[in-house]
Amino acid sequence: MKTNERLRGLIAALYTPFNEAGELNLNQCETIVERLLAEGVSGFYICGSTGEGMSLTTAERRDTTEAYVQAVASRVPTIIQVGHNSLREARALAEHAQHIGATVISATCPSYFKPNGLEVLVKSMAEVAQGAPDLPFYYYHIPSLTGVACDMVAFLQRAGDRIPNLAGLKYTMQTVHEFQLCRALDDERFDVLWGCDEMLLSALAVGAEGAVGSTYNIAAPLYLRIIDAFERGDLDAARRDQARSAELIRTIAQWPFHPAMKEILKTLDLDCGPCRLPHPRLSSGETAELHKQLKSIGFYDWRVS
Repeated sequence: MKTNERLRGLIAALYTPFNEAGELNLNQCETIVERLLAEGVSGFYICGSTGEGMSLTTAERRDTTEAYVQAVASRVPTIIQVGHNSLREARALAEHAQHIGATVISATCPSYFKPNGLEVLVKSMAEVAQGAPDLPFYYYHIPSLTGVACDMVAFLQRAGDRIPNLAGLKYTMQTVHEFQLCRALDDERFDVLWGCDEMLLSALAVGAEGAVGSTYNIAAPLYLRIIDAFERGDLDAARRDQARSAELIRTIAQWPFHPAMKEILKTLDLDCGPCRLPHPRLSSGETAELHKQLKSIGFYDWRVS
């Protein structure tokens, strides 16, 4: 994939499968990939927030990315999230992603010692991107987790001249107006991927072509219906399904989000095991209440139809 190409459609932010002891269970990767491809996703985002990339050792991140890239077998793009508090480790992970045949690299910025301004952020991301000069690089903008909320239009303006393989952003923030400005910059030079599932329709309205999400793992057909309805001009249908997405996420968010998602995946025959600490595990009572509420909103009926 060239730097000026676009990532389109639904890109599932993959969960990393563990066994009950909290060790990697990479035998599940092929099953996960095949199910999601069958449901219509257009790509995979690996070792991001959803995949607990920051809770994995560097060796585990390499093993996980290799397993997923092998399972995908170049059928759709694979985006490897390589961000790390150590920029040297992040660069090494980028080198590894290029070596194993990944399509794209992406990275959060360091979040313990945070970049204290735009210039440092650009320098930091340039250091990472240099590890895989032949792959497009997408900065992963998620201020709720990194604590770094620089102006992304200014970032693209400055970084575009200094990071040769900068392709765009993974934009996980609800500020649709800034997302729109990032897309429009320099005659739509950059590819900007939307990252808030419950607001996909808002992003489509301002031109989004690709989106990365956690709940695409459990409801890809729902989101594909939103896109289809929007493209054919049936806004009533698009709004109806987007409201279902918002209600789904509101329901899940009553519990720690990713542990709850993994419990839902089990009911869909995609067992990714528990999350690792510091994520907690849901109790049996919490899990039962989660499924009760999902049934009450009709999730198991309308997620696929």
